Amino acid sequence: MQTGAKGGAVLGGTDPAVAAARAAAAADAANAAGATGAAAANGAAVIADDAAAVMIENGVVKFYFATAKAELAAGANEALVDVVAGVKAGQRAVISGYTDATGDAEKNAELAKQRAFAVRDALLALGLTEDKLELKKPEAVENAGNLAQARRVEVVLAP
Repeated sequence: MQTGAKGGAVLGGTDPAVAAARAAAAADAANAAGATGAAAANGAAVIADDAAAVMIENGVVKFYFATAKAELAAGANEALVDVVAGVKAGQRAVISGYTDATGDAEKNAELAKQRAFAVRDALLALGLTEDKLELKKPEAVENAGNLAQARRVEVVLAP
């Protein structure tokens, strides 16, 4: 397994077990949702202020949501291929939700939870088990320049 500058796992290392798990996860993702949204999964998408999107940035899968919505963007399963492979190789997936600081804090926290559940459900549909997933409590993002940055869920691999 490769590690990043801050010691985190870099998705897609050269370990043969990870490579085999990646191949299996890619096949599962293609079967589960069709091979659409590859550009978004590879980080080529630009985040619109009020549109769902998914991208991978420095090994972190980031899901962005439209205002008051919890639906995943097209390409979600493809973006999670490396996460699935990492979990099948012995790591666990940590899912963190974020909200903007505008509006009712309780409603925002509930929406962030529903968004995190949507990502969790996608991982479960790709064959992972709940014991390999960790859901973190939603966090409010103060002074977000782009509110779309605050309406997100991130998935990272952890040992």
